[in-house]
Amino acid sequence: MAESGLIIVDKPAGWTSHDVVARLRRLAGTRRVGHAGTLDPMATGVLVVGVEKATRLLGHLALTEKVYEATIRLGVGTNTDDAEGEVTATASAADVAEEAIRAGVAALTGEIMQIPPQVSAIKVDGKRAYKLARAGEGVELAARPVTVHEFAVTEVRRQPDVVDVDATVRCSSGTYIRALARDLGGALGVGGHLTALRRTRVGPYGLDQARTLDQLAEKCEILPIGEAVAAAFPRRDVSLEEARVVMHGGRLPAAGLGKGPIGMFGPDGELLALVEEQGRMAKPLAVFVSA
Repeated sequence: MAESGLIIVDKPAGWTSHDVVARLRRLAGTRRVGHAGTLDPMATGVLVVGVEKATRLLGHLALTEKVYEATIRLGVGTNTDDAEGEVTATASAADVAEEAIRAGVAALTGEIMQIPPQVSAIKVDGKRAYKLARAGEGVELAARPVTVHEFAVTEVRRQPDVVDVDATVRCSSGTYIRALARDLGGALGVGGHLTALRRTRVGPYGLDQARTLDQLAEKCEILPIGEAVAAAFPRRDVSLEEARVVMHGGRLPAAGLGKGPIGMFGPDGELLALVEEQGRMAKPLAVFVSA
């Protein structure tokens, strides 16, 4: 059986997240592989992939904070809000001042309500929005609360009728960078879309840990599940007697480490479970060792 743990991939452009999973199933020698937090084919950078028991971490890791390097083109709107879509509107951005761009970025920082892109994986009446959009059906997507912790302009580059804005975005799970590009262009009255996107961090896992698919083909590096949990979540070490309770799916008194998830480790340092604290008790979310 393959080792349980995470593979931090530097996803190449042109690959879907599922393409990466399919490749890693072959490299890791197991079908039990999944990913946390989809990256569009155009995007590159950190994709967290779980192997064997670590697939049970992915839902929790997908909810963590993410960091992106993005390029937004002002003056052109597309039907997908990125460079892979069809141009739907153009307007000269030549007169858009840098101060206006920075004000627009500031307005999209913090806790905001965001309408996801029409071409997205959001489900509408049980069907993916992108499938409905591609079938020519109008899709009404509801605005959702997201948090943009940081939206920092790093460079503004001008061409005759378009302006390219390079930015760093640190945001909550569920934030669409394509939608930020669309909304910035909309607020400035010239339209906008995303032309480049690189994810540099998912939770604690950054590009410094990421490996390309070519590197992984040479050596399939798997971050052991215990190390992966200790890096991403608060840690709680328990006694042998407490470990037995957890291994049977039982609850322990809360340790005041926050709601969770919390990684629970036995006296030998082995990962036992992910738990969450509910009131005065710590309840297992996933148990990784058998009694």
